[in-house]
Amino acid sequence: MTDRKAQLAANLAHVEERIASSCAAAGRKREDVTLVVVTKTYPASDVRILRELGVRHVAENRDQDAAPKATACADLSLTWHFVGQLQTNKVRSVTSYADIVQSVDRLKLVTALSAAAVRGERELGCLIQVALDAESGARGERGGVAPDGVEELAAAIAEAPGLRLDGLMTVAPLAGEYAGRQRAAFERLMEISSRLRAGHPAANMVSAGMSGDLGDAVAAGATHVRVGTAVLGVRPRLG
Repeated sequence: MTDRKAQLAANLAHVEERIASSCAAAGRKREDVTLVVVTKTYPASDVRILRELGVRHVAENRDQDAAPKATACADLSLTWHFVGQLQTNKVRSVTSYADIVQSVDRLKLVTALSAAAVRGERELGCLIQVALDAESGARGERGGVAPDGVEELAAAIAEAPGLRLDGLMTVAPLAGEYAGRQRAAFERLMEISSRLRAGHPAANMVSAGMSGDLGDAVAAGATHVRVGTAVLGVRPRLG
C-alpha cells in the first residue's frame, strides 16, 4: 500500500467512525447517511485511490477542476456531485459529467440545466441550495435561495425536462441568526425538507454538514454529508 493510500484509508476510517457514532447517538442506521467526499483541488489519482477504498460519491465545486478530473476517471463507477456556485456559462460542461447538482438556487439556472440535460440526453438530479442567512427574495453570501423561494424553484425543477428534484442542500451560515449554530441550522433545513416532501415525496435527499459539523448534520437528519479536509487533508501550499 502506498503512503498516500494508507493516509487516505486511515482518514476514511476515522470519518466513518464519526458518522457511525453520530448515527448511533441519533438512533439512525448507518446506511441512512451517504458520505460524499469533496475532492476539490486534489488530483484524479486521489479519486482513483478513494474508489479503491470503497468511496462511491465524490464532489467538486469548480468546473475547471472537475471536468478534466471526471474525464480522467470516466472508467470508474462513481456518482459525481457538483456543489459549487454555478454560472450558466458552465452548465453545458457540468451536465456532461455531474449526476447531481447540489447548488440550484435560481430559475435561470433551472432553465439552463434543463436545456443542457435534454441536449445531452441525460437525467440530472437537482438539490435546491437553501441559504438560511438570506432575506426573502435574496440569495445567501455563499449562494442559495432564501427559504421562502424553495417552493417556486421546486415546482420549476419538477416540471423541467431532463431534471429530477432530489431534495435540499445547505451550508452552515456564517452570518445571521444561525451563525455558529450548526445544529439549529440543520434542524431548520429538515423542517423545510418536510414541507417540500409534502408536495414532492421523492425529494427526500438532505445534504448538510462538512468535516467540522457532520455530527450536527447527522443528528438533525441529513441523508448526505460532504467531507473534504477530514478525508483528504489540508492541501500544502505550492512553491
